[in-house]
Amino acid sequence: MNALSTLQLSVLAGAPTGASTGDPDPQETAEWRDAFAALVEASGPERAKQILDALAEQARAQRIGWQPELCTPYVNTIAVDAQPAFPGDLAIEERLASLMRWNALAMVVRANHSYGELGGHIASYASAADLFEMGFNHFFHAKNEGHRGDLVFFQPHSAPGVYARAFLEGRLSEDDLTHYRQELTAPAFTQGKGARGLSSYPHPYLMPDFWQFPTGSMGIGPISSIYHARFMRYLTDRQLLDCSARNENGKHVAERRVWGVFGDGEMDEPESMSALTLAAREKLDNLVWVVNCNLQRLDGPVRGNGRIIDELEKLFAGAGWNVVKLIWGSDWDGLFARDTTGALARAFANTVDGQMQTFAAKDGRFNRDTFFGQNEELKRLAQGMTDEQIDRLKRGGHDFVKIHAAYAAAAAHVGQPTVILAHTKKGYGMGAGQGKMTTHSHKKFESADLIGFRNRFNLPLSDEQATSLSFYKPADDSTEMRYLKAHREALGGAMPRRETECDIVPVPAIDAYAKFALEADGKDMSTTMAFVRMLGALMKDKALGPRVVPIVADEARTFGMANLFKQVGIYSSVGQRYAPEDIDTILSYREATDGQILEEGISEAGAIASWTAAATSYSVHGLAMLPFYIYYSMFGFQRVGDQIWAAADQRSRGFLLGATSGRTTLGGEGLQHQDGTSHLIAATIPNCKAYDPAFAGEMAVIVDAGMREMLVEQKDVFYYVTLMNENYAQPSLPAQVHADVLRGCYRFGRYGEAKGVADVTLLGSGAILTEVIKAAQQLASEGIAVDVFSVTSWSEVARDGGACEAAALRGDAASMPFIAQRLGRGNGPVVAATDYVRAVPESVRAYLPEGRRYLTLGTDGFGRSDTRAALRDFFGVDAASIVRAARHAMR
Repeated sequence: MNALSTLQLSVLAGAPTGASTGDPDPQETAEWRDAFAALVEASGPERAKQILDALAEQARAQRIGWQPELCTPYVNTIAVDAQPAFPGDLAIEERLASLMRWNALAMVVRANHSYGELGGHIASYASAADLFEMGFNHFFHAKNEGHRGDLVFFQPHSAPGVYARAFLEGRLSEDDLTHYRQELTAPAFTQGKGARGLSSYPHPYLMPDFWQFPTGSMGIGPISSIYHARFMRYLTDRQLLDCSARNENGKHVAERRVWGVFGDGEMDEPESMSALTLAAREKLDNLVWVVNCNLQRLDGPVRGNGRIIDELEKLFAGAGWNVVKLIWGSDWDGLFARDTTGALARAFANTVDGQMQTFAAKDGRFNRDTFFGQNEELKRLAQGMTDEQIDRLKRGGHDFVKIHAAYAAAAAHVGQPTVILAHTKKGYGMGAGQGKMTTHSHKKFESADLIGFRNRFNLPLSDEQATSLSFYKPADDSTEMRYLKAHREALGGAMPRRETECDIVPVPAIDAYAKFALEADGKDMSTTMAFVRMLGALMKDKALGPRVVPIVADEARTFGMANLFKQVGIYSSVGQRYAPEDIDTILSYREATDGQILEEGISEAGAIASWTAAATSYSVHGLAMLPFYIYYSMFGFQRVGDQIWAAADQRSRGFLLGATSGRTTLGGEGLQHQDGTSHLIAATIPNCKAYDPAFAGEMAVIVDAGMREMLVEQKDVFYYVTLMNENYAQPSLPAQVHADVLRGCYRFGRYGEAKGVADVTLLGSGAILTEVIKAAQQLASEGIAVDVFSVTSWSEVARDGGACEAAALRGDAASMPFIAQRLGRGNGPVVAATDYVRAVPESVRAYLPEGRRYLTLGTDGFGRSDTRAALRDFFGVDAASIVRAARHAMR
C-alpha cells in the first residue's frame, strides 16, 4: 500500500490545512498525522485500525467525551487504485443503457400524448438506469438449474425501465409497451389475447408471471427485503432449503442474494428504517440495498438544507451496516488527483443538496462560475476544461466502472448487510427536465427536447423517429443484442420473473388435530386456546409440521403459546447463549438455530413483513410454507394495512389470526386496544377471506378449509380469522353444517315453539353470538319463537350477494343470494349483532329476503376500559339490548 502523506490524509478527512483551522499547535497536529501515515505504510490498514480502536477505548476510559464521526468525506468509499477491472464492454453497455432510457421515455410520453390522464414517471428511471443495468448485466442472478435465483426489489417509479429491458429481451412486444398503464383497454383483457397492459408499478397480482415483489407503496419494499433475506437464513438453518453459499461437486455455488434499489426520499418512510438493526444483528450479508440518491423527492429536494447521503451514512453505519458511498464518476478522478490542497473535499463539505440540485439543473457555464468559481484553487482545477466537459462530469451513479466497483464490494462483503449510497441526477439527460423541482412529473416533451435527448445519448434514431417517439430495438444479430442476451443467459435468464411451481403439501384429516373442537360437548374454552392446541398438533404432523411457521410480535405468552417454546423453539441465528431464568420450568424460554417460531419483538410492521416472506415462499423459493401470524387484532389491518395490501398484491398464502378481537372482549385495555373495524377493512381485500367464528368447531372447519385451499389446491388466497380470549361452553358442530360455515352463515338453532316459521330471526357472530343465544332464550321464555344463525363471515356472505347481483345486472340466469336462501323460510324481522361497527352487519342488508325488517347492532365509537358485561351494555350488544331490539322490530 502506498504511503499517505500528511496532506493526503487531511484531504481524505475533508480537513482544511494551515492556521485557518483554529488549531493551537499545527506543528504537533502535523506530527501526529505523519506518525499515523508512517504506521499505515509500515504495518498496513489492519494494524492502523487496531491502534485507532485502542485510542478510542482510551478516550472513553478517560471520559474525553469524543467518538469518531460516522460521516466520512463526500468522496467515493472505493479508491481508484482499489477498483477491480471492469469485466464487460463499457461502450456496449452504455449503448444498451441509452436504449433502455429511450424506450422507457417513449413508452411514458406516448401514453401521455394519447391520454393525458395516465401519468407515468421518467425522471426516476433516468437517474437509476445505470444502477439497474449494472445489476442486470453482472449481478442479478435469475433462477436456473444451478442457482435458485436472487431476489430483486425494484424502485417502483422506475418500472418503465424494466419494461424497456424486457422489450429488448423479447419478453414484451412493441404493442405491449403501447399499452403502458392501459390494462383494461389492452387486447389481452378485452379479447383474451394479444398485447397485454403494463401495470403502473411492480404488481404481481396484475402481472403474475413477471413481477415478484410489489414496491409501489413507499417503504414497504425496503422492510420486506430485510425480512425476505432473514427468512432465507431461517430456511437454511432449519434445513428446509439451502440458500447459502455451498459447494456442489467441487464447484462453488454463490449464495442467493437480496438486492433492493430504492430512492433516497423513500428512506423517510418509517418502514424503510424500522428493521435496519435487525439486518445488522442477524449479519445479513446476503442483503444489498442500492439507495438512488438523486437528492429529490416528488416535489423538491430530499434535504435541501443538508446532505441526505451524509445523513444516511450516519444512520446505516450507526445501525451496523457496511456503507459504500458512490459519489463521483471517473471524470472526477483526475480533478481529485490534481487537487493537492483538499479544495474539492472542502467545497463539497460546504455544499448542501439544494445547491447540488441547482448544479444538476444548470449548464456547464453556470457550474464553472458558481462551483469552480468559489475560490482560486477550484478555478485552477477547472482550467483547460470546456463548459461542455464540466456539464458532462458524471456523478458516481451514472458511471459503470464506479458502479461495478461498488456492487462487487457489496457482493464480497461478509458479516454485514451493505448499503450503496449512489449519487445521481434526477431526470439525468432529460435536458430541460434534469434536476428541476418539477422533474418527477415531467412526462411531456417537445420535438426539440426529444431530439436533444437523442443527441445526448447518441441514439441511432432519425429526427422523424425521435419526434414520433418510435421504439427502437436493434437487430437480433447485432452486437448489442448478442451481448445483452449472453449476459442474461450467464446469469440464469430473464428477470424479473415470477414462478409458482411447488409441490403439494398434504394436509392431515381434520379429526387428527381438531376432533376436540368439533366434538366439544359443552366444554369451556376460548377459541384462542383451541387454536393454539390445533397449531401444536399440526406442527407434529410429519408432512405439514415442518412447513408451519408460527409468528408472533412478542405476545406468545399472552396467547397461551408458551408451551411451544420447548416443543419447537424460537428461531435464533446464533442459538441460545444464555441460561434463561425460567430454565427449570415446564414452559421455559428456548431459542435455537433450528427454532420454528419467529418471535419478532414489538414490531407489527416487522411481523407482517416476516409473514409475507413465509406466505410467498411458494413463489419466491418454490417451497410452500404455511405461516400463522397471531396478534392483537387492533394492531393488524388498522396499523399495517398497507403492508397487508401489498401482501395481497404478492399473492400471499397463509393465516392472519386477530386475537382478543372485538370491541368488548379485551375488557380492561380500553380505546387503543379494542378492535371494532378489522373485519370492515379485511372485507376490502379481494383475496382475503375473513371469518369471525364464535366456536372452536367453526374455527377448526375454517382452518382446515384454508390449509387445503392454499396447500393442496394452491389458490392465491389468505385467511383472516378472529379469535377470542373469553372462555365459554363450546358446542359440538354437526358435519352437515360445515359447508355453510365456510359460505359464511348457518342455522344454529330454534328457540321457542312455532308451528311454521319463527317470529324473529337473530344473527350473531364471534364474541356476541353467545349474547344472541341468551337473548333467544329470553325471548323464547316470553313465548316468542326465534331462529338463531351464526354468521361466520359477513364479508363472504356479502361477496356472494354481490356476485348474484352482478350476474343479474349482466342478464345471466338469476340466482338467490346465499343468505336469502338460508333466511327464506321466515317472514319476521331480522336483528343482527356483532362486536364490530354496524357497517359490518350492514354489508349484507341488500341481500336479505325482500320485505323483512333488518335492524343492526354494533360497537360504533371508541372503546372503554371496563368489564365485558359493562362494555356490552354500553354499546348495546348484550343479551338485554338484543331482546329490546327484537321486541322493537316486531312492533
